[in-house]
Amino acid sequence: MTIQRVVVLGASPKAERFSNQAVRLLKAHGYAVIPVNAAVASIEDLPVVKDLSAIRDAVFTLSVYVGPARSAALIDDMVALRPARVILNPGTESPALEAALRAHGIEVLQDCTLRMLQEGRF
Repeated sequence: MTIQRVVVLGASPKAERFSNQAVRLLKAHGYAVIPVNAAVASIEDLPVVKDLSAIRDAVFTLSVYVGPARSAALIDDMVALRPARVILNPGTESPALEAALRAHGIEVLQDCTLRMLQEGRF
C-alpha cells in the first residue's frame, strides 16, 4: 500500500493554528505530509516546502489554509500540482479557485480537514 501524500498550504509553526493541528493529525493518521510555508524551514519536525511548484511527487490531497486574497495568485500552481482533490477549509472558499480546479478535473471539497480526520471521512 502506498502512503497518500497530503500537502498543507499555509501550514503554520504555531501549535494553536488549525493548519498546524492539521499537520499533526495527518501525521498521526499515517499520511505523508508536506507543509508549505515560505517563512520557516520545518513544522512539526517535517521539512517545509517554500512553494507548491517545488513539489514533484504525486499528491492525493491539497488542504488549503490561505484565504482567497492569497490563493488567487496560486491558482496556476495548484492546478499544476494536479492533486486528486482540494479541501478548502473554512475561510478559504473562493469561487474563482473552485472553478479553475474543477475545470481541470480536480475534486473540490468545502470542508474541514480536522473534522474529516476526526470523523473518519478523510
